Amino acid sequence: MKFLIGLGLAALVALLGMFPNSTSSVSEEFPSIPTLVSEDGSIVLQQKIISMHIPEDNTLPWGFVEGKVINPVEGYPVIIQIYKNGEPVHFAQTDVREDGSYEYKFRARNVNGDQVINIFQGDYTVKIFKTIYAAPSAKIV
Repeated sequence: MKFLIGLGLAALVALLGMFPNSTSSVSEEFPSIPTLVSEDGSIVLQQKIISMHIPEDNTLPWGFVEGKVINPVEGYPVIIQIYKNGEPVHFAQTDVREDGSYEYKFRARNVNGDQVINIFQGDYTVKIFKTIYAAPSAKIV
């Protein structure tokens, strides 16, 4: 199926607080607008761009991205791209569950004996891509 480049619809996506006992923050910077559309216009790739901050004093090992896809196209995973200062640092994909939810965990800190490595620290831009039907009536049954 061919896709045409454009820009994205609003999406219900949440990048939840990375570490509950820290001072991390997440904020939405840009509106979500369609980025890709199928040739017949029935399938749209949504892009959401979110800011993520992981503090220097973080003590927990995991961060995560989670959300819900409204009207998902079966068989298309959610793609997650994490950038620091415009440079790519981590790309991943995760499946969408039957209820439309998704979750992706990533290692933010590693401890090996006395050695502690902060894999993620500071400010990041997170891009989340989801494939949906453009309208409920466009869903192929």
